[in-house]
Amino acid sequence: MAELATRATNVKCLESAGVLDLLRPLLSDACSTVRQCAVVAASRLAEHDEGVARQLLNGGMVTITLENLNKYNVYYKRSALYLMRAVAKHNEELASAIVRLGALEHIVSCLEDFDTQVKENAAWALGYIGKHSEQLAGLVVDAGTLPLLVLAFQEPEMSLKQISAGALVDLAQHKPEAVVDAGAICHLVHGLENQDPKLKRSTLCALGAVAGARTELAEAVVAGGALPPALLHAGHDAAPVRRAAACLLRDIVKHSVDLAQLVVNTGGCGPLVELLSEPGGGARVPACMALGFIAGQSDQLAMAVIESKAIPALVEILQNTEAEDAEICAAAWTLGHVAKHSPQHSLAIAVANALPRLLQLYTNPKSSGELLQAYSNMF
Repeated sequence: MAELATRATNVKCLESAGVLDLLRPLLSDACSTVRQCAVVAASRLAEHDEGVARQLLNGGMVTITLENLNKYNVYYKRSALYLMRAVAKHNEELASAIVRLGALEHIVSCLEDFDTQVKENAAWALGYIGKHSEQLAGLVVDAGTLPLLVLAFQEPEMSLKQISAGALVDLAQHKPEAVVDAGAICHLVHGLENQDPKLKRSTLCALGAVAGARTELAEAVVAGGALPPALLHAGHDAAPVRRAAACLLRDIVKHSVDLAQLVVNTGGCGPLVELLSEPGGGARVPACMALGFIAGQSDQLAMAVIESKAIPALVEILQNTEAEDAEICAAAWTLGHVAKHSPQHSLAIAVANALPRLLQLYTNPKSSGELLQAYSNMF
C-alpha cells in the first residue's frame, strides 16, 4: 500500500477500496516495520489528496500517530512527522486541527533529536503549519521553535540547512520580528557563503521576508551585513538565486530614501540594470521594481538610475514583443517613477524613444492601470 500510494493516480482507487480503514489498526501493530509502512502509506495518501488528509484527522489516525510518536524507534518518528506535514500542507483549517491535537509540542521536541532526518521532518512540518496564517505562525513561534531552527540551520548537513531555511522563510512571512529577535539574521547572512544554490535562494528569501515587513527590520537586515552579498548574488549563475537577490534588494530600497541611497552608494544600480537584460528566470520584474523604488524616493536617486543606463534597458523590455505582461508593466511603472520628478527626468525617457511604445500601450484597451499611471506620471 505504501508503494502504491506514491502515485497520485492511485489515491482514489485505494480510498474506494477502504485502505484507510485497513491502515488504522496497523498504526499500532506489534511489528515495527508494519507500523512504519502504515504511517508512510497514510502520509503519502494525505499528501496527494486533501480529502484523505481530512479523513485521517476525523478518523483519529493522526491522533494515534501522535500518541505513538515517542514510543517507538527513530524510523517511526520520521514517518509520523511526515504525516504531520502531509496533512498540514493543504490549508489553514487542517493545519489548525493539527495544532489543536497538541502536535506542536511533539514536533518541536523532535528538533532536538539526534537523528538528522527526524529534525528535517520536524522543521518541514513546522514550516507547513506556520505558513498559512499569522495566527498559526505565532503559535509555532510561541512554542519555542525559532532558536531550534536557527541551530538546525547551522548544522553541517545540507538537507537540514535547506529545510530549516525554508521553515524560516515560512515563519518570516508572518512573524519577521520574531526571526530578528531570535538572532537569525547574522546566521542567514553567513549561510550565503555556502555554495549550494538552493540554500542560497532560501536564505535570500528569508532575509527578503524580514526586510520587506517594515523599515526597522530592513535596517536590521542591512546592519547584519546582507547588502554586499545580495549585490554579489545578483550576478550568480543560478537564475533562482539571482531572482531572490533582486527581491531582497527590492524589499530593502522600497522603505526609505536612506536605504535606497545606501544601496546606490554601494553600487546597487549596476547589478540591477544587468538583470534587466536577462531573458528568463524571473529576475526582471523585481529588478525593475527595485530601480523604480530607488527612483521614486528622490530626484537625485532618479538621476542616479538614469546615469546607470537603466532607461535603455527598460525601453528594450517595453519594445520586446516576447516580454511578459508583468515585465512590461514593471518597466513602465519604473519609467513613471523616473519621469515624475522634473522635465529633465522626463527628457531622458523621451530621448530613449520610450514615448511611442508607451502611447501604444496607453491607448490599448487591454492595458493595466499601472501602465496608464506610468504614462500619466510623465506629463
